[in-house]
Amino acid sequence: MRAKVVQLLQNLGQEVADTGTEDQGSVDYPDIAAKVARMVSEQEVDRGILICGTGLGMSIVANKYPGVRAAACQDELTAEISRRHNDLNVLCLSADTLGERVIDRLIEIWLNTEFEGGRHARRVQKILEIERHNHKSNGKP
Repeated sequence: MRAKVVQLLQNLGQEVADTGTEDQGSVDYPDIAAKVARMVSEQEVDRGILICGTGLGMSIVANKYPGVRAAACQDELTAEISRRHNDLNVLCLSADTLGERVIDRLIEIWLNTEFEGGRHARRVQKILEIERHNHKSNGKP
């Protein structure tokens, strides 16, 4: 699935930094998610796409990094709204429950949907403030 997504992204004119594994066996998703999330957090890349069995574990790991807004999207609406309202910068996808055509469509929607701003910008800013506060207090309330 990863190779097909890389090809799709390249066909859509995207520059791709592929950090996935070449191993066909089981890998620990936190290792892969951490690489991509760090790159987004440190602004080495604008956005990231993570694929695992459900997309859920990847989103949990990615959201541990400052400035990363990751979510598992399962349909066209969540892919669109994740960008439009939440300025999602890491898309997490399920290789086990989504077919190739659906994944392609979700990626296209996610890449082509702009952040709406307005009241949503205020809310994303609040998320960033919560991150900064929790980072300073080491997660203690």
